[in-house]
Amino acid sequence: MSKKRGLSLDEKREKILQIFYESQDFFLLKELEKLGPRKGVISQSVKDVVQSLVDDDLVLKDKIGTSVYFWSLPSCAGNQLRNVHRKLDSDMQSGERRLAELLGQCDALKKGREESDEREKALGELKAVELKYNELKDEMGKYADNDPAAFEAMKKAIEVSHTAANRWTDNIFALQQWCSNNFPQAKEQLEHMYQEIGITDDFDYLELPAVVSLLS
Repeated sequence: MSKKRGLSLDEKREKILQIFYESQDFFLLKELEKLGPRKGVISQSVKDVVQSLVDDDLVLKDKIGTSVYFWSLPSCAGNQLRNVHRKLDSDMQSGERRLAELLGQCDALKKGREESDEREKALGELKAVELKYNELKDEMGKYADNDPAAFEAMKKAIEVSHTAANRWTDNIFALQQWCSNNFPQAKEQLEHMYQEIGITDDFDYLELPAVVSLLS
């Protein structure tokens, strides 16, 4: 035996509206949560359904003292539908006016662009110019690496890197000196550790002229 299908949101909204329309009374949320199951809407979902109706202006609510009351009359739904109809009608009229404007602009743009031998020739020349432009642009791209500004930027980048490298060299030498002063008995172990991480006897500051000469 198939399981009974639950109500969709639209069906739940319709059921809750029936409670308002049949009674034409004011309700607290807890009252609606008790009445909802009689219409097939479980109490746990009543709050969300009522809020969706409030958001669509199909149910009104107001706070009186410390309590919030909800109500809706058949006329509320009628007014809502009339408002929707007026909006849709206004949107349709605006769309029709915009369509007429665009069609007018299209007709105006067509003037002077009728198919002709002269137009075809002009379009062909334009295409040839565009192709030539793209070829020259690609050719210029091949020489971008030789741009003096690019060279200058590379030179400055190397200078920054050189300064940073030597700053770290300073730090390494300072750390080595600190280790020697504080752990003189571990000299051999420290030297072995230095070699393992690449700090050998020829480790020294980087000479900038030898690096920048290629860009001079």
